[in-house]
Amino acid sequence: MFLRSVWNVKIFQNVMFFQIMKRSLSCYARETVRDLASKDGELRVFVVAGEVSGDIIASRFMNSLKKLSALPVRFTGVGGLMMSKQGLKSLFPMEDLAIMGIWELLPHLSSFRIKLKETVKSALSFEPHVVLTVDSKGFSFRFLKHLRARYGQLGLACPRHFHFVAPSFWAWRGGETRLKGLTDFVDHVFCILPFEAEVCRSNGLLATFVGHPTLEDIFELEVGKSTDQEWRVEGDGEKFRNVHGISSGSTIISVLPGSRLQEVTRMLPIFSHTLELLKNEFSGLTAVIYVAPNKQVEDCIRKAVGMWPVPVVLVPGVTSRIKYNAFSASRVALCASGTVAVELQLARLPFVVAYRAHILTEWFIRYKAKIPYISLPNIILNSAIIPEALFGACTPSHLALLLRDLMNDEGLRKKQMDAAGKFINALSPNNRVSRNLTEGEPALVEFAPSMIAAYVVLNS
Repeated sequence: MFLRSVWNVKIFQNVMFFQIMKRSLSCYARETVRDLASKDGELRVFVVAGEVSGDIIASRFMNSLKKLSALPVRFTGVGGLMMSKQGLKSLFPMEDLAIMGIWELLPHLSSFRIKLKETVKSALSFEPHVVLTVDSKGFSFRFLKHLRARYGQLGLACPRHFHFVAPSFWAWRGGETRLKGLTDFVDHVFCILPFEAEVCRSNGLLATFVGHPTLEDIFELEVGKSTDQEWRVEGDGEKFRNVHGISSGSTIISVLPGSRLQEVTRMLPIFSHTLELLKNEFSGLTAVIYVAPNKQVEDCIRKAVGMWPVPVVLVPGVTSRIKYNAFSASRVALCASGTVAVELQLARLPFVVAYRAHILTEWFIRYKAKIPYISLPNIILNSAIIPEALFGACTPSHLALLLRDLMNDEGLRKKQMDAAGKFINALSPNNRVSRNLTEGEPALVEFAPSMIAAYVVLNS
């Protein structure tokens, strides 16, 4: 059974945690964030997130920071619904930044410049002790760069700059060489993949591996199970069926079209046609579509599903417990590439990954990418465990074939579920932490990624 001491005591009072974390922290000659905040009687944090996954990561960080800080914490910046629940009033809708791709961004460049200028101006007036950006590196890095330049022009001491989720330097040709440039405007990076922190540090960029943020679903829902030290979340599939009137004989497919309007608009028609090809092969085929907390996305999905060939149940994306209940009720999942792959692996639900983009963006990816996979489980395990239908291969007929095989072939299903345990364990910092424990200390100690990140910030 998982230990949850991290949620029951203040981390800075936990001697075990301090011994572990101080190995990861580099000492500053200047005062720590905690020291600077104590002079003002409060800790001011400027936070920027540009998409749904970043909103969740930032909100959990905000919650952890409030728990750990002896001083009141005040936030401002850019975020979404989850961050607003932690006390953030966003400067403008987070969705304004949720643009994916290269050529897709071009029509929005003018708006981006305006938002960038507004965000820098707000940060300066807020006088933060800490600036945290979460993913969305296109906007985040420009913001941090411009903010640091403005502080330099004004002759002011710059606040600490942290970035959560290292850029995927490992995926692109020449990606690692760009890390050195980040040291000009990023003080510390929180890495979510096990190999990233060491590479960042070797390129002069302070970094801490905190674990993958999706692992916090286990702590948040308190439904985690541990078998042979495996992380997993077990939902209540029977409850989900009963609530939505879905018979036990019906076949449920979880459909996850993404969180950005442009990808949802692109993927929904493909997914709809895919299910049309399968509807006569599986009894009572029903689609469960997960709706990101984005008003534009929600409106798009609600409008589209009226024409779907199978019954549809919509699940709000912010309701994690219902999401995992639905996963448990499902036979298989069809998803756009993204963070959801980790959730599906936590739930041990077999799935297929699909990806389409603007034709020029796809060309750029083919030219610049140095890894053959797009889904995180395949990347981490360096094996084609998860079926991927990318670019021109992302067609309804091909997706239907992959889903059909995955629903009917128990060998393929078992292969995915067996690999899930290895993948999820690789995303947890505990395996690395346990190697550094002294004799007599516990063999495994769980720590939430947001708590580790908050501890690092307070002591930087």
